[in-house]
Amino acid sequence: MEVCQPLTKVANDSCPAIDQLQQKLTLLRQSNNPIQHFEDHENEIHSLFIQAEREILAEELQKLDINKASVEVNGVVYHQALRSYQTYQSAAGPVRVLRSLYRNAGDKCIVPLELKAGVVEGYWLPKAAKQAAWMVAQLPPADVKSLLDLMGNMSPSTSSLARLPKKLNEQWEQHLDPFETLLAENLTVPPDAVTVAASLDGVMLPMKDGKRQEKREKSVADGKRTRGPAGCQEASCGTLSFYDDQGDRLSTIRMGRMPESKKATLKKSLSNLLDKVLQQKPNLTLVKVADGARDNWTYFTKELPEGEEIVDYYHAAEHLKKAFDLAYGENSAKSKEKFSTYRHILKEEPGGVEKIIKALAYQHSKHPRRSKLKTELKYFRKNRLRMNYAEHLSRNLPIGSGVIEASCKTLVTQRMKCSGMRWRCPGGQGILTLRSLIQSGWFDCGWMLLSVTYRAKVNMVSDNVIPFSSGKGDIER
Repeated sequence: MEVCQPLTKVANDSCPAIDQLQQKLTLLRQSNNPIQHFEDHENEIHSLFIQAEREILAEELQKLDINKASVEVNGVVYHQALRSYQTYQSAAGPVRVLRSLYRNAGDKCIVPLELKAGVVEGYWLPKAAKQAAWMVAQLPPADVKSLLDLMGNMSPSTSSLARLPKKLNEQWEQHLDPFETLLAENLTVPPDAVTVAASLDGVMLPMKDGKRQEKREKSVADGKRTRGPAGCQEASCGTLSFYDDQGDRLSTIRMGRMPESKKATLKKSLSNLLDKVLQQKPNLTLVKVADGARDNWTYFTKELPEGEEIVDYYHAAEHLKKAFDLAYGENSAKSKEKFSTYRHILKEEPGGVEKIIKALAYQHSKHPRRSKLKTELKYFRKNRLRMNYAEHLSRNLPIGSGVIEASCKTLVTQRMKCSGMRWRCPGGQGILTLRSLIQSGWFDCGWMLLSVTYRAKVNMVSDNVIPFSSGKGDIER
């Protein structure tokens, strides 16, 4: 706890900042002389405005303080234990006010001023917290700090910026189910939507607790190469995308979760959201699209409503190229020719996958010892019912998982796989949740839900309540 001196300082202690600003504006209006150094002039005017803003905020924040023996919050009585000055971070910079701290018999402490104003994590005023959360979701804290210093408004430390998404995530995860329900209930399906596509995918993320050293030592002991993504775990992404009758994508809702067994939380969130969507518009055609990963299709088939299932065409094309490379030689002229021909057949011709299977079965009969070629043949046989690309295209249904691939990049890779970054789940999930809200167009709604958790109604208690003594005495400076 910081015990400070006076309220926000201005350039001239005897003249409030708002008066200095008014004097400056009066002089400017009376002067006909052009500004010689306009950047310096900009900086001076900006500084005067934000000093005046901090002064006003400090005055209004001070009015929210309670200086009584006892208060009541949510049915619990708290007794005044301390009065001191505290610095809060506003969108215009630091403001300092005198406030009271209260404690109950269980030693839980509250600050009524913070509960009434909605101060975030005992430091951020609401607007500053919202701005900082948005910025730190997009940039590393050190870059956000540099940007804020350049802008000349608020001035939090890098460590304060780094802690913010983690702390916000604690609040979000405590209320995950009701928050997601409220967001889903406020979702408006695009009026022109006729199709909704559900997708899942994952991306490897470097983890601080990914047992990197143990994995490398095990690889050495097993005589295996120690290069590769040791210490990485799979973060997961999910999307719901809406398409019109021409097959054009209208909007996408994105979700991201840190590594978790079987993507359990993400799957639950995706299922719940899809239920709300189909309740709102039950005649939507549901398309489930992903790569060939078994776990994805187990979930799509068993846990989602009936719909069209399609393996991403571009993943299928990669397997087709690999098969012909195995049959004719990697990147040989014959392999390229066959791939070009059969890729078109797979995509454009009805029942094209059966022709692919026939061609690969013939190549396998010629090269029975090429086990990898047999693996590719099994891939097409296993997924043949999910490769009706020509039919899907004729109905303007999506055949690719490009949206989920892009989501993995924009949600995870761009922000969380910069040089030297390693993550733990709480901090990483804070970033993913914020980025998911931003990219889904839900940031304002999500912030409203979060900000409510930092506010509470504070009631006065009659002065005849016996005060609680901390045993340390009160401090007021």
